[in-house]
Amino acid sequence: MKTKKSPLKDKPLRHAGQSLDEEINHLIENEATPYISATLTLILFAVFEWYRWYTHVPPSPWIFTIMALLLTGFTVYKSINIRSQLKNLRLGRDGEKAVGQYLESFRSANGIKVFHDIKGDNFNIDHVVVSTKGIYIIETKSHSKPTKGKAEILFDGKRLLFNGADYGDRIIIQVKAETKWLSELVEEITARSFPIQPVIAFPGWFVKMTNTNDSGIWALNPRGLPTFLNNQPEVMSLEDVQLVSNHLSRYIRSLEK
Repeated sequence: MKTKKSPLKDKPLRHAGQSLDEEINHLIENEATPYISATLTLILFAVFEWYRWYTHVPPSPWIFTIMALLLTGFTVYKSINIRSQLKNLRLGRDGEKAVGQYLESFRSANGIKVFHDIKGDNFNIDHVVVSTKGIYIIETKSHSKPTKGKAEILFDGKRLLFNGADYGDRIIIQVKAETKWLSELVEEITARSFPIQPVIAFPGWFVKMTNTNDSGIWALNPRGLPTFLNNQPEVMSLEDVQLVSNHLSRYIRSLEK
């Protein structure tokens, strides 16, 4: 019979980059570790068998040696692949955490609410800001930039150019789908419809939206967000902000049960 329980009434909300943290842990624990463990085990067997062979104690070590060599080669191949995946995941996670920590400074201003890592249907939304200026969905994209020279992104509403290199419309399609999903979710849980502004944040880059951008999506360095927010009209009351935040909190916690 339980005599004690947690002092926390509700589970904490998800933190920025939590989905990527979970994916990193999965890669390390479920992908890399089994191969490394199996390889070390076979190496130990091979060493033991070589010892028996050297001391003229049968059997021959060749079978375990061949198995160890084959598995070692495969483990090296898998490790290189996993290392590349981990590098990209960690870059994305660190970007989300950096933007998330920056957004946390908004909380004290005018009742602004900030949420991180909201799970959807086989995807997650990095950050959501709820304020009297509206609801903002913020998708963080951390791209490596050159060590020297310019680091500039141009966005015309249809494609993103990283120092002139065309990254196409994949990110744009993604953030539009996330915005649609969140809009439907908010309407479902509050029985109200509210404006949602999609934002793509690129930490560390100089981002410029061209005059031809009519997509309704903002692309910016996260440090430029306060300026954009301050220029927006008031479209929600403090009661609306509280309504959306309360229902969104309940939704997020319901997924953690």
